[in-house]
Amino acid sequence: MEILTSLADRIADRLPDAVKSHTITHGELCILIEHEHVLQVLTFLRDDSECAFETLIDICGVDYPERAERFELVYHLLSMTLNQRIRVKLATDDNTPIDSLTEIFSCANWYEREAFDMYGIEFSGHPDLRRLLTDYGFEGFPLRKDFPLTGHVEVRYDDLQKRVIYEPVQLTQEYRNFDFLSPWEGMTHVIPGDEKAQNPKSNGAKEAD
Repeated sequence: MEILTSLADRIADRLPDAVKSHTITHGELCILIEHEHVLQVLTFLRDDSECAFETLIDICGVDYPERAERFELVYHLLSMTLNQRIRVKLATDDNTPIDSLTEIFSCANWYEREAFDMYGIEFSGHPDLRRLLTDYGFEGFPLRKDFPLTGHVEVRYDDLQKRVIYEPVQLTQEYRNFDFLSPWEGMTHVIPGDEKAQNPKSNGAKEAD
């Protein structure tokens, strides 16, 4: 804990305009930064000898729709040299691009593409910012809280046209029977095989003489 506190003080002292706050939870340091200083902060964490966070483990997003800056970007870094981890957070909205880290961490390429694909977060200076996990014609951003669980379209292969086609989502509900006992119409309230429990003789056992 003392080491992490000292590390947090050093980062805040060297980057006073960039670091907003810090916390230590479950033995890990987390710092909250201003989004316009992300390149400065991550470069310092990589190159400073007392930080040496030379490995970018992951970049992920979190959506808080009720906030003015609805997205949080979370950067996880590891120092193999000092055996320490750090979590860096910043807040942004859906109109403000964040500086890409691809120039200082090449692995940020796919992490940032995933954040763009799932949340719609833009990264300025990214060499190839396009969807990574969804299809090219996909609409919307699946991990936003306001994205419908059913999606906007459904995909199927059309054997006549010999290609994949997109159609509006159609969920047929007629086969559902909302009796709060069984979700499937036609299902009886007696599970097959229960009659054996009701009538022990039916299981083939012979009565003793």
